[in-house]
Amino acid sequence: MKKILFAILFITSISLHSQTYIKFNAFTALALMPNVGVETSIGEKTTFSFDIMASFWESFDGKKPMKFATFTPEIRYNFKEKYNGFYAGGHVGFDTFELQKWNYWNRLPTWYETGMGYRIGATIGYNTKLNNKFLLDIFLRGGWHQGYYKGHYNDGTPGSYENVKNWNKSGEWLPYGGGVMISYKLN
Repeated sequence: MKKILFAILFITSISLHSQTYIKFNAFTALALMPNVGVETSIGEKTTFSFDIMASFWESFDGKKPMKFATFTPEIRYNFKEKYNGFYAGGHVGFDTFELQKWNYWNRLPTWYETGMGYRIGATIGYNTKLNNKFLLDIFLRGGWHQGYYKGHYNDGTPGSYENVKNWNKSGEWLPYGGGVMISYKLN
């Protein structure tokens, strides 16, 4: 019971004395893929950010599904000061998807995959304050993605295009995030 009480007291004290921003990615919104997040101070030059991005496209071009959701918790180190100037971050994220792998677009146009995966990577970015409540966060994110999926045909052919017992696996280095977050300070 003492540990639970300490954890609640610790989280409450961080919230009361920290700056917290809610964020919305203007760049991905143009592609109808909402990306929202929250970022809060956890140290003198460090922050914790948690982003969610999703695509609800049934099909990107009438043939290829493009549905996914990504969840990215991240620790960021700000080189100058929190929420002002350059920063670097590290994250481990989770995603679910129903889409066609990028290297199948021309070679295997009737294949697509459903599954889940994790990402381990880094973010580089720059924050600039617009006023005392708003700031811009320009960033680029990438790293290693390990996916676990099942392959399907998108042309009406029944069954799977592969002969695996449980899940197929695919790992690759990718850029998988970026944009311009418009951030609003809550406290």
